Amino acid sequence: MTRNRSRSIGVLGAGGLALLAVVAAGCGGGGATAASSAPPKTASGQAATVGISNTGIGKILVDSQGRTLYLFKADQGTKSACTGACAGAWPPLLVKGKPTLGTGVNASLVGTAARPEGTTQVTYNGHPLYLFVKDQEAGETNGQGVSAFGAAWFALGSGGNQVSAQPASPSTSGGGRSGY
Repeated sequence: MTRNRSRSIGVLGAGGLALLAVVAAGCGGGGATAASSAPPKTASGQAATVGISNTGIGKILVDSQGRTLYLFKADQGTKSACTGACAGAWPPLLVKGKPTLGTGVNASLVGTAARPEGTTQVTYNGHPLYLFVKDQEAGETNGQGVSAFGAAWFALGSGGNQVSAQPASPSTSGGGRSGY
């Protein structure tokens, strides 16, 4: 049985996060892997809709800008349970046409599913894919293990399953993590 630690979002506020960033930068060495996460490319060098990046929690799926892609435990198969305010905080990875794949992505696991509003969401191993608004830089995993909108959110590993590791960063210390 996997035990997931909860972390709270927004406890520090903008000023606290800025101070935390300054302190973390001053500590040097280790911590965030965001700067080392390059956006995924196709074999021809074009930007890929879905790719794989090596982050502090392992090799995970990322979008064309290198931002972490998440699954939502409340989803039923490829049917998204995240709409309205949920989709505002956890934007679905949408595509027009066919998704392009970066190096290392298993093409047989990539698909699409229609969303209630008529758009098309990318899926991987049957999981609808989402971004997290608090992941601003490539490689950030601020949504990892968050419980919000009725269920937990996890990054997806290259094999298409949830990654249970927690990021080793200053934002993970100091208490529980919950969602919205």
